[in-house]
Amino acid sequence: MKRRARLLSVAAIVLCGAIGVISSTQTWLTVVLTDGAHHALEVPGASAVPVLAPLSLAVLALGAALSIVGLALRYVFGALALLIGGVLTWLTALVVLQQPVSAVAAVVTESTGIAGEASVSALVASITATPWPAVTSAAWAVLILAGVFVLATAHGWSRTGRRYRTDDTARTAAPAGARPHDAAGSRAIDDWDDLSRGEDPTA
Repeated sequence: MKRRARLLSVAAIVLCGAIGVISSTQTWLTVVLTDGAHHALEVPGASAVPVLAPLSLAVLALGAALSIVGLALRYVFGALALLIGGVLTWLTALVVLQQPVSAVAAVVTESTGIAGEASVSALVASITATPWPAVTSAAWAVLILAGVFVLATAHGWSRTGRRYRTDDTARTAAPAGARPHDAAGSRAIDDWDDLSRGEDPTA
């Protein structure tokens, strides 16, 4: 059960981070401009929410590190998952519910060369959301639940295995004292001394 709790937490957080990274490259909004031809522009998640990609990468790294850290860092990482999940949920919800002009301003400015929220707003005829913001919102909800689960169960997780210890540590932990190969080496030296004196070492 302890190993399962760790595995479930790591898998959930890594999955949420992966969805965030993928979502940042997908179209979140389609904006139609009032330029006579009703030109349509696609707005990716990274433009709609500029912190989406970096925070999603941070979630991926957090999930991977969670598999090997000790008790104190489990609580830290669980709290970070909650914090990042809360921030991304709020930012994504703004796009889903309000579809603000600020979310499409960078793409419109790049396409038309016109900057300024008021000027961009005058160019925008309509903004339509794709399913990606809603899918990503669901991922952030799972991330928040995963953070709560980590905080609730981290104390019961098994410790990291000895495979994470270095060879130097293992040697230091080994008991000191004479070793069999040391004794064999000493006997070989004594035999050579006997031969140099003309004595039979096998006698």
